[in-house]
Amino acid sequence: MFLTLWATPRSTSTAFEWMMRQRGDFSCHHEPWNELYYYGEDRVSQRDADVAARPGHSYDAIWNDLLSQAQTGNVFVKDFAYSAEHTFTDERLASMSNTFLIRDPERVIQGMAKHWPDCTWQEVGFEALHRLFHRIADRDGAPPTVMRSSDLIDTPAETTQAYCAAAGIDFLPDALEWDAGERREVSWYGEGAGSWHDGLRASTGIEKPRTEYPPLEDTPRLFELAERARPLFDDLAQYALVPTDPKGSR
Repeated sequence: MFLTLWATPRSTSTAFEWMMRQRGDFSCHHEPWNELYYYGEDRVSQRDADVAARPGHSYDAIWNDLLSQAQTGNVFVKDFAYSAEHTFTDERLASMSNTFLIRDPERVIQGMAKHWPDCTWQEVGFEALHRLFHRIADRDGAPPTVMRSSDLIDTPAETTQAYCAAAGIDFLPDALEWDAGERREVSWYGEGAGSWHDGLRASTGIEKPRTEYPPLEDTPRLFELAERARPLFDDLAQYALVPTDPKGSR
């Protein structure tokens, strides 16, 4: 099985990925296309243009590796649609079970701006995510699975159980707990960028974020990004799955 979770940045997606790692039945990959987007031989962004690419680190190589792994085992990838959209073919998309995670644009952009105050419209991720969702829905004649970050944070067990049912995998409640510690498996940004996952290192499960951000209204450019993303988020939110009732009904 090749299961992909498409998200926006700062959407609790890495905590969900860490839960998937605890399961033990998937080979999990952290943002392989996003790493290429910034650091690959055929990178798209020039944000870190001074960082040399590893030889052979290309989109085609990663696609071939992931597709090969999925032929013999279960693969889970968490990534951002904007990172790979230019490489999507019908064949590649058909090879994956595509699922989605969304978060309120204000929180996404506040979280992005803490690390990258110059974050771009493309990097906040909503447009490509929305476009991919509807491409899959139009192809299949039904919407793919969507989780809301707020549901995942408020009711992690119930939301994860509903996701697992929709994705056709077993719900393993023990995977929702882990020890605090290093998270090197989800750190590829290089030295000095570890603060992206400070909360995850301190966590023992999917938890409510504690970070406080200044109002977006204080920065008109960022506020405009959130306002532009709002209708895309609202459109996807109407398809969000309903967390499983604790008594077992949906």
